Amino acid sequence: MGCGVVEELTLQAPLVLPERGGVALQVAVGGPDDGGRRSVRVHSRWEGAALDAPWVLHADGVLGVSAGSAPEVDLSAWPPPGAVPADVADTYDLLFDRGYGYGPVFQGLKAAWISGKDIFAEVELPEVAHADVNRFGIHPALLDATMHALGLHGQAGQDGGNDEAGEERPALPFFWEGVRLYASGSTSLRVHLSGASEDTVSLSLADSTGAPVLSVDGLTLRPVSVEQLGASGGSGALWEVAWRPLAGAGAGAGAGAGVVWSGWDDFVGGGVVSGPVVCEVGTGIDGAGGGVVSGVRSV
Repeated sequence: MGCGVVEELTLQAPLVLPERGGVALQVAVGGPDDGGRRSVRVHSRWEGAALDAPWVLHADGVLGVSAGSAPEVDLSAWPPPGAVPADVADTYDLLFDRGYGYGPVFQGLKAAWISGKDIFAEVELPEVAHADVNRFGIHPALLDATMHALGLHGQAGQDGGNDEAGEERPALPFFWEGVRLYASGSTSLRVHLSGASEDTVSLSLADSTGAPVLSVDGLTLRPVSVEQLGASGGSGALWEVAWRPLAGAGAGAGAGAGVVWSGWDDFVGGGVVSGPVVCEVGTGIDGAGGGVVSGVRSV
C-alpha cells in the first residue's frame, strides 16, 4: 500500500502568532505533474486584514508518492542496546537560556540515550493534549519534542549559532526532505536521530511497541535571530489606522495651552513647529475636490 511523501519542504519564514486575534492560513496544493508530484505552498496573514493585504509565504515544497516501505531502523528493542543514558533533567532550562520558550505541552522529552553519533530519545505528549491527537497525522508538539535532544552531544540544531556579538541564537527547521508518515494517533514515541552532516539529521519515529510512525530522510536546521522572527508577521501587518483625539485641542478659543491656531496658507512652509497647530481645512484647497482631507484619507 502506497503512502504520501513530502519530498521536500523549505520553510521560508516562521509563523508568528499575535497576542490578540489570530491568523488566516492558506495551503495551496497544485495539480499533479507527469510523475504524480504536486507543489504545495503555505501562506498566512493577520485575521481581519484588508482584502488586498499581502500574504506571507511560510513554506513551499513538493508532494509525491512513495512505495510506503518501512524504514530500515528497528526500534523494537528499547532502551536501545549498548546506548549510554543521557541526563535530560535540565534540558528545558538550558533550552530556555538559548532562546527557546517551550510551554508545558511542548516539553515532551522524557529520556535519551547516546550511541556514537546517534541519539535515541523517548518523548511523550501530556495527557491534557491527548484529546487533540486525532486532529493531526502526528501532533505538532510531539513532533517538535523529537528534536529537543539534538544538543546532547553538540550536534547541530539546539546548539543554534552565534551572531555578530558572539551570542548564541536558536535554530529552527529550515529544510525537510523525504518525510513519510506510516501511522497516526500516537501519544508517545521512540526516536532515533542520526547526524547526516554538520547541520542535517535524519529521524526515525516509532510507537511504544516499536512500530514505525514517521521517518525523515533529512532535516536541516538554521540559526535565526530575534529580528528575523519579528519580521515574519508580514510587511506592515502589525500596524493599523486609528483616530486618536489630541488632548487640549477643541473647537473654540482657549482650547488648550500651547495650541497655535492657523490658516492653512499661513501654516504651509512656516518652518519649525514647536507644538500642536490646528488648521482650518476647507474643501477646495489646492484646487482638488475635497482638498487635504480627502487626499489624506485616500492614501
